[in-house]
Amino acid sequence: MKRLAIVILLLVVVDADRGIRSDARGYCNYKRSLNPRPHSVTITEFGAVGDGVTLNTVAFQNAVFYLRSFADKGGAQLYVPKGKWLTGSFNLTSHLTLFLEKDAVIIGSQDSSQWPIVEPLPSYGQGQDLPGQRHRSLINGYNLTDIVITGDNGTIDGQGLVWWEWFNSRTLNYSRPHVLELVNSTDVFVSNLTFLNSPAWSIHPVYCSNIDIQNITVYASFDSPFTNGIVPDSCSNMCIEDCSIEVGQDGIALKSGWDNYGITFDRPSTNIHIRKVHLQAPLGSGLAFGSEMSGGISLIYVENLHIDNSLTGISFETALGRGGFISSIVISNVEMENVHEAFWFTGNSSSHPDDQYDPDILPVIQQITLKNVIGTNISTAGFFSGIDNDPFTAICLSNITLSISSDHDLPFSWSCSNVSGYSESVFPSPCSNLTSNSSHFCFSLDDFTTLAEA
Repeated sequence: MKRLAIVILLLVVVDADRGIRSDARGYCNYKRSLNPRPHSVTITEFGAVGDGVTLNTVAFQNAVFYLRSFADKGGAQLYVPKGKWLTGSFNLTSHLTLFLEKDAVIIGSQDSSQWPIVEPLPSYGQGQDLPGQRHRSLINGYNLTDIVITGDNGTIDGQGLVWWEWFNSRTLNYSRPHVLELVNSTDVFVSNLTFLNSPAWSIHPVYCSNIDIQNITVYASFDSPFTNGIVPDSCSNMCIEDCSIEVGQDGIALKSGWDNYGITFDRPSTNIHIRKVHLQAPLGSGLAFGSEMSGGISLIYVENLHIDNSLTGISFETALGRGGFISSIVISNVEMENVHEAFWFTGNSSSHPDDQYDPDILPVIQQITLKNVIGTNISTAGFFSGIDNDPFTAICLSNITLSISSDHDLPFSWSCSNVSGYSESVFPSPCSNLTSNSSHFCFSLDDFTTLAEA
């Protein structure tokens, strides 16, 4: 078989060396320089009305078009004051700050015609819900640089209920949109906002680099179908920190394309740092890798997570035909509470975009380190199920204590097949597959720093 390996002073991100420095492990530790925008307009100057009823799509589109003229003059800010600003889909432009004042709410229209139809992403080959095209997201950016989306805790509400109903009733004509999607863009800064009720995923940077997402809240009701929170997708050099996410599916889900489409596009998610995040996913995973990972996922450093009231704490998912790899991962300092399954590794996430995938192309899952984890009221410690003739290797567990709920038997709190690795100071004791006498193959923070600097 084949294996493929504001007015807070109108912030603008300034170019800087974005690499990992030897004295700072993780992309979040590199402090960005921020300068004020020299120009600013208010959405009301373009005829917008913040009554929650008037449709302001044209006003947002015209405002952004006007602000394009300031791109070579230091950029500009679009200011959204207090009010409820109903709109359909609109695009951003480079060197732009979108700023939402306190009590400003951008509301997505529930008229599907206000969300235009666009082609699927090349690394997916179709939309997430249906074959073919998809609805464009509420706020979009394509081939942009220097984008700031921030505020004084303003809100962007996708009003996703109608989309969830269409999904559940199977009456969608095209795949659902996201609230924010940035494609092939660089130097992106998202902060101090609340994202509510996305039709599908809330924040989806794809093929992007140099991205900071800080101090945001993401919420969708627990029964909303497949509403992931933040989805880094074939992205590099990214920080997610100080966020709170509660959604219907996965809190944070790292991806990189689907089957042969992702293999052909060949852009991994790499050098991503996630820290100080609260995650709640009653029907999904707090932190998920895959299952669409065909372009590869590597060099991910996760620290200081709190995961509660979730189906799964941390998951790694792939399948025959995915190709790609998930490797060089360190996850440290995690608290879990009221989680059904602490760790879930599976090679049987078998959904595919079409029948063109090659089942003989196997993924590589290796060098994943989970350390310093405390869990209370956990139903099952771990489920590890690799692929026949393609085991998951170098899965390393250390300093992990999980309090298994009383109605579960400790000897059966782990399940392992087609997996190998190392464990130290783990309770309850894991499967024999994970008790190698040597840790020499385990991936460490020192390894992470060395590779990130290379």
